[in-house]
Amino acid sequence: MIDTFDRDGIRFQYPGNWRPDPDAADDDGAGWTVVLQSPGTAFLLVSLRPEAETPAELADQTLAALRAEYKELDADDAVETLAGRAAIGHDIDFLTLDTSVACLTRCLDTPGGPLLLMGQVGEYDRAVAEPVFRAVFASLVVDAE
Repeated sequence: MIDTFDRDGIRFQYPGNWRPDPDAADDDGAGWTVVLQSPGTAFLLVSLRPEAETPAELADQTLAALRAEYKELDADDAVETLAGRAAIGHDIDFLTLDTSVACLTRCLDTPGGPLLLMGQVGEYDRAVAEPVFRAVFASLVVDAE
């Protein structure tokens, strides 16, 4: 079963067994965040951040926040097209509690402001979750206005 997220002209599909985490949701009046939790260790965060000036700034802020938390992380720049728009971010690996963690961040411009997509998964579930991240990213639709 596939579910659809749809808010402020931003839509994407995600597996029905990935559940929105009500404790992680955020709506500060200007932007919003939704977190989808997999049945395993993976989660996907999608956040509209109109206060960020550009997707590049949002990508840099996200990487800086992760670096502050995880001192020993490796990050490679990433650029791709999502929803017909340039998306920039990072492919990140770090260790936490002796577990390898993979994190993908992508930021793109939308009429409502920069949008962050961040998928994170522990090594145990990586082979299953990374294709899900890619499928969700590929399903992304951003309305023109």
